[in-house]
This record gives sequence, structure tokens and C-alpha cells, in this order.
Amino acid sequence: MSQSPDAARDLLRDAFGRIAEGVPDVVDGLSVDELLWRPDAASNHVAWLLWHLTRQHDAQVADLAGAEQVWRSGGWAERFALPYEPDAHGYGQSDADVAAFTVSDPSLFGAYAAAVHDETVTYLGTLDDDAAYERVVDDAWDPPVTVAVRLVSVVDDAAKHLGQAQYLKGLVERRR
Repeated sequence: MSQSPDAARDLLRDAFGRIAEGVPDVVDGLSVDELLWRPDAASNHVAWLLWHLTRQHDAQVADLAGAEQVWRSGGWAERFALPYEPDAHGYGQSDADVAAFTVSDPSLFGAYAAAVHDETVTYLGTLDDDAAYERVVDDAWDPPVTVAVRLVSVVDDAAKHLGQAQYLKGLVERRR
């Protein structure tokens, strides 16, 4: 690594913090119907995008940490009560699966994102030297995926989905 482990940790905390702050900002001002609005039958809606970005973040960081996903340990699966298998996180879901998504309490998105963020910050605190960031977590790729690369991938995926949700929110607001 070209920077100190502390600098890398601070940078990652900032990046993940922006995601955690962005989730409730997207939800703010939208009704349940607006959160579930889809431009067409093959599109995702804001609610699904926010759930998926947080689920993938939760699943991947928990795997890195060797910990249980917050989705399970924090009771979020029960609170969201989605019509999916308990470990679903959105990968490979069909248009019908997205359409089946329901939400009764929009505040769940920000609260779940905050809980995942807290666990992520805790995990980042364990990365105290270059070796921790350079640990290979997936050797099926060339070059193999390290902890550092995986964390950047999680931020990248979450930021893309957050941007999609922000764009959809803008479309929803223009429809009013």
C-alpha cells in the first residue's frame, strides 16, 4: 500500500459514511408508493435499490470480517419482512421479484444502512497493517482479490446503486 493503514482506513470510513448518509437522504420526502414506483416493468425502484446496495454491503463486509450479517444478527430480515429467502440480497432477482418488494416503514432503509455502517467501521478498525489489507479473499481472479480491492468494490457498487436511486427519486419528484 502506498498510504499508511490509518490513512486507508480513514479514506474508507469517509467513503462508507457517504453511502450511509445518502440512503436516508434518498428516502426523505418520498411516500411508500413513490419508493416503489418503477419507470417500467423491467426497472428497479428506489426501495429495491436501497435495500440491495445495503444488503450487498452487509454480506460482503460480514464475509471479510468472518461475522454474521447484520441482516440476520440485527433482526432486519424480520423487520423488512420481504417475500424473499432470508439470505437474498438481490443478485439474480427477476423483474417479478423486484415487483414483489414491499415496505411498510421507509425509515428502515436508513436505520439498516446505519447498522451496517457501524459494523463496517468496527471491521475497518481491525485493519491495522498492510498485511490486513493485502490478505487474499478470492483467488479465483487474476490477480487475486484482496481485502483492499473487495472494500473498494463494495463502495463502488453501493455508490452506483445510490446514484441510481437518487436519479429515480428525481424522476419521481418530476412526476408530482
